[in-house]
Amino acid sequence: MGAEASPSATPHRPSPAGHTVPADHPGVAELYAVLAYGEISAFYRLSEDARFSPSVRGRVAFAQMAAAEMGHYEILHTALEERGVDIYAAMEPYRRALDDYHASTTPSTWLESLVKAYVGDGIAADFYREIATLLHPEVGAVVRDVLAETGHSEFVVSEVRAVVERSATQKDRLMLWGRRLLGEAITQAQYVLAQREELAELVILASGDLSNIAALIDRMQVEHAERMAVLGLH
Repeated sequence: MGAEASPSATPHRPSPAGHTVPADHPGVAELYAVLAYGEISAFYRLSEDARFSPSVRGRVAFAQMAAAEMGHYEILHTALEERGVDIYAAMEPYRRALDDYHASTTPSTWLESLVKAYVGDGIAADFYREIATLLHPEVGAVVRDVLAETGHSEFVVSEVRAVVERSATQKDRLMLWGRRLLGEAITQAQYVLAQREELAELVILASGDLSNIAALIDRMQVEHAERMAVLGLH
């Protein structure tokens, strides 16, 4: 899941005093690795989905988004190299889960591609952004750089809103699609955390306890609804 911030995202909350996770926690490299594979996956997905665009403008917009994902990948590559971690070996454990997510949410239309690019990637961004606020500042800065807004979301919003404002049928279909994206994303995130002990420990330490993780997922659902509303899907 490539991760991109959106204007509807909630502001960062300061880390609780004494609750910052050390920068050398082994889960940090795991976090960078899953983010890195997410960026690579997003690059290929956006490149492939560009074929659905009925206009050159749409193809260019998706190409620009894909290029931004590769820029984010390079940030993570450097961060892992500085830790002496081979990025390819580090990404491998996350390949199946993220590939499965994309396989289960393959768009069949240009509109579905647009919604996935905006809403689907936003779900991942919400999760990682929440964690980043509670990590060591050095680590949090890397994660926030990777989640930086690429500036192309305005194109997606205008394209989707223009359609759903004139077609109730398309609106209903895309609302169902958005719910599916959310459900699949949460399922895959839970699967990854269950399989990767060091990453799970990092998330638990950053969150405070399991109840806070549940609250984090609740906030993700609220932020998802806000993104859907920006697209006119509410």
